[in-house]
Amino acid sequence: MRNIVHRHLGKVVAGTAIAVAGTAVMIGITLPGTAGADDTGTRAGQSVSQDTGDRADGDRAAGGRAAGGRAVEPGVVEEAPAEGQRGEGRDPLTDDELKRVEKIALSRQLFQSSESVDGDRGPQRLGVDLAEPESDEAGKPGAPRRADVTFYDYRDDTLVTRTVDLTTGKVVHTDTQHGVQPPLSRAEKAEAAALLIADPLGAGLKADYKDATGKALTSPDQLQLSGAVYRATPGAQPAVLDRCGEHRCVRLFPKVKNGPWIDARALVIDLSARKVAKLGR
Repeated sequence: MRNIVHRHLGKVVAGTAIAVAGTAVMIGITLPGTAGADDTGTRAGQSVSQDTGDRADGDRAAGGRAAGGRAVEPGVVEEAPAEGQRGEGRDPLTDDELKRVEKIALSRQLFQSSESVDGDRGPQRLGVDLAEPESDEAGKPGAPRRADVTFYDYRDDTLVTRTVDLTTGKVVHTDTQHGVQPPLSRAEKAEAAALLIADPLGAGLKADYKDATGKALTSPDQLQLSGAVYRATPGAQPAVLDRCGEHRCVRLFPKVKNGPWIDARALVIDLSARKVAKLGR
């Protein structure tokens, strides 16, 4: 394995270097848009002759259809579970509270009008956090306990945050924002990997995986995935990626499970348009 890795993956699998690069991005240190993108020791970031710009339909069609013409399956909003175990004050949210507030936050209207990363009905869940108290509530015993539930709606690239009062079980505030890109969820990284594997530009990634393991790469489940949101910089990327930042785009840092890192930094996946593109130098 060591010989295979050095022969075919070259610089990429100086595992520590790539791991550090991935970690740096995740904690907010921005990698240059093209730095190191064309390392010649790996095939993952190499382009192919086929232009992938028109391979996927980037516009979400109206009338209940996702990108690529896939029909969105009808769904049902589940009732919120029983109250269950509750925390107090600034205690972390309990498992019961997490389940309950997510169901409360996902109203029927939001569910029916939104779309997840893989085109299903309903927004993509990003996270649930204990909400900060209001300025006049800080330090007061018995202050309301609230939770912020964050979703991303791929139908119109909107970040939706709904605040739920844990005592009343009601949504007390809804905030919607465009152009705001919080860290990626596990499901989004998996979908980005699936799009890359299925795209001609993923040929290098699959070749590197085959070199390292002797097996074909067919599923994101075969990889350990880290990733960071990519934002467009004027003139720094192909035109197909110019809307990244408004669109939800990702650079992946894939790793063979129990094996080497694969350098895919030259490739950007636009999850909103369901397209893959390669950055230049």
